[in-house]
Amino acid sequence: METAYLLGIDYGSDSVRSVIVNGQNGEELASSVFYYPRWRDGLYCNPALNQFRQHPLDYIEGLEATIKDCISIAGGADIAKLIKGISIDTTGSTPVAVDATGTPLALLPQFKTNPNAMFVLWKDHTSIKEAAEINAHAEKFDTNYLKYVGGIYSSEWFWAKLLHVLRVDNAVKDAMHSWVEHCDWIPFLLTGGKNAADIKRGRCSAGHKALWAEEFGGLPPDSFFSSLDPLLTGITEKLYTETHTADKAAGNLSAEWAERLGLSTDVVVGTGAFDAHMGAVGGQIEPYFLSKVMGTSTCDILVAPSAEIDGTLVKGICGQVNGSVIPGMAGLEAGQSAFGDTYAWFKSLISWPLNNLLDQSNVIDAATAEALKEELSALIIPELSRQAALLPVDEDNELAIDWFNGRRTPDANQSLKGAINGLNLGSDAPRVFRALAEATCFGAKSIVDRFISEGIPVKGIIGIGGVAKKSPYVMQMMADVLGMPIRIHQFTHTCALGAAMFAAVVAGIYPNVEAAMKAMGRGFEESYEPNPQLHAVYQKRYQQYQEFGGYIAQQTALKIQSQLQNA
Repeated sequence: METAYLLGIDYGSDSVRSVIVNGQNGEELASSVFYYPRWRDGLYCNPALNQFRQHPLDYIEGLEATIKDCISIAGGADIAKLIKGISIDTTGSTPVAVDATGTPLALLPQFKTNPNAMFVLWKDHTSIKEAAEINAHAEKFDTNYLKYVGGIYSSEWFWAKLLHVLRVDNAVKDAMHSWVEHCDWIPFLLTGGKNAADIKRGRCSAGHKALWAEEFGGLPPDSFFSSLDPLLTGITEKLYTETHTADKAAGNLSAEWAERLGLSTDVVVGTGAFDAHMGAVGGQIEPYFLSKVMGTSTCDILVAPSAEIDGTLVKGICGQVNGSVIPGMAGLEAGQSAFGDTYAWFKSLISWPLNNLLDQSNVIDAATAEALKEELSALIIPELSRQAALLPVDEDNELAIDWFNGRRTPDANQSLKGAINGLNLGSDAPRVFRALAEATCFGAKSIVDRFISEGIPVKGIIGIGGVAKKSPYVMQMMADVLGMPIRIHQFTHTCALGAAMFAAVVAGIYPNVEAAMKAMGRGFEESYEPNPQLHAVYQKRYQQYQEFGGYIAQQTALKIQSQLQNA
């Protein structure tokens, strides 16, 4: 095989990472990570209102910086001329309003500081009301337009976010020509697109978040949306009917971007997809194994031959779409809205004195205070994990619910909140941390149980992402809770590796995704085996989790009902 290198670009919630890998064996030549500066500074976000927006400049600057850095690390121009393909994955649903040229409105001077003109990050839940309206509206139609997204539309998704932005911002409404997912816009950018109508829409994002389905011949009809709200009248004409799987090319690298990056215009750019879907490929997913991308949230992917599950629709998940992961297979998506974010919240909570009082110390100087903050911050989660692992597991421990950012699966409900029960004067930080870790593992079990109860077997778990690689404590607990082994993929940037595998296909190095996975897969570094005795205890704890969660959900529903009656 002729030497060929591929670029995989993975846009996460906090940063973008790029990798250059060898097309023959998937070996990493270089990697680079860029943390979004505006996002890092908390700009355009309001967590109290569930508003999380990202500026397109964060994405553009990170794209250029990481690719250039990778090329420099790998060997410069000699390596650059051997790069044959680029593919991109992103978070989702993370859409943005664009003008007729396909330019995000936030890149125009009049909108440069307007959050509604920016990308609406997946975890933005400002459109809870709109999602509820979509769910109620769908019941009025003979055709079930929600059947392929688990029967419940989420505020994390494409249409709810669009309707919310149109309602709250007339300036954006008037300037917007179309609404585009992040994973579709980056390939359009790299290929030099100048017309929004030319944006190639990925099958992955369209099917899982935008109600596109083969059965419907595309998106639901205009009548579905215009009768929901006249603001949506005619919007489908500016969107799409056709979608493309990620093994298809979006085009070639434009002359402008080839010059900026030091690459050739012969480089092929692939159609984009979501991070977890490409990550599942990078993690060497197998039919009926659940690939869990564990980061700030989790996104869980299962693939099955389409013919084997024909007619089976799993309720309460984030969709099932033919070809959204591997062409020829159905891709089924689930996930937890907060996973690593749960641990990060608790870390922030108990770090409050460090972050707010240390600077006032009369004992140490400012530089020492800052160094101490940084040192202790890095130690908190590892030490909490070590101390929590020493505690006995029994039925009477503190109990938590993991809905700190709502519930994604099963049965999306972003109105739900997290909770902790059974606190007493002996409930110290390690004990509360343990309860939170258990809650995230119980949330994972509820997803596995939903697949199984709906007739889709789960043969095992493949763990990828930051938490999977950095927290043996959580991974062992999850294996014990689930009662099944968890294999951890050894590649650090697994989603980016998956993107590189797709790049190898679009560049013609391999005929299909399966061949690229076989040649470029890097294997697994560790396996966590379940402890049968702990599994038995966790089964009882899980029952408590379900009962407590049911109570929280019931009280939340009553509160919302009361608010509607008093409105």
